[in-house]
Amino acid sequence: MNTGDMKDYVDTIQHPIHTKRYRDACKKRLDLDGVLVLKNFLNSDSIDTILNEAKRQEHLAYYCANYHNVFLKPLNESLPLEHPRNKNIVSSKGCIADDQVSEDSPLRLLYESEDFQDFLCTVLGEQSLYRYDDNLSSINIHYASSGQELGWHFDNSSFAVTLLIQSPTEGGVFEYIRDFRYANNKENYDGIDSLIRGALKPNVLPVTPGSLVLFRGKEAIHRVTPVAGDRVRVMSVLAYNSKPEVSLSESARVTFYGRLG
Repeated sequence: MNTGDMKDYVDTIQHPIHTKRYRDACKKRLDLDGVLVLKNFLNSDSIDTILNEAKRQEHLAYYCANYHNVFLKPLNESLPLEHPRNKNIVSSKGCIADDQVSEDSPLRLLYESEDFQDFLCTVLGEQSLYRYDDNLSSINIHYASSGQELGWHFDNSSFAVTLLIQSPTEGGVFEYIRDFRYANNKENYDGIDSLIRGALKPNVLPVTPGSLVLFRGKEAIHRVTPVAGDRVRVMSVLAYNSKPEVSLSESARVTFYGRLG
């Protein structure tokens, strides 16, 4: 696929991702902070194009509310239901899957760009990046309307790559606490319990439309607060694997997309 010139959809003046100096600086910031926010990564024309595409397809999104624990793992039957290991958290959103994103969308052009993947490999410390082997999981667009949220959790993957396309009127704030999963070489159940009860104050990550966010969420607990108001929060997830021929499980595909393909 011809992905065109990067400057057609990325502000390469502000973000010269081809240069070693810029890549090394981004890697240093991600390694230091566990998160990297590149504001105005997409140019304004690309943001408008992606948002218009997302609005046209919003009626096709699969909406669901999922209940999960912060570890995204099955219930531990040896512990009470109200234990921090098992306590139910809710996440709710609508989702457009990869096969619903047009071939000429700036999202797909960016996702499949070798220059962009080379940049990510350097910053993330990966040798290579690969798309998902199924036709649903590589590029997703998430919609969060009033009352919808992403509950507290740790990621299963070592990194996440997202682009915010539209901010909501209120809410929809990304909150996190880095290095929170373990305490004294054990699961940090007391800390997790305090956070869920609202006794701990998390960090807030300011993200504006067009921002590229790289985040290491395997040991950093995080959430997106409930959206309020009549403007939908629109975000794209660009999902890669460090190994080829990886598919999201059938059960996960049914859960997140309502179908297998």
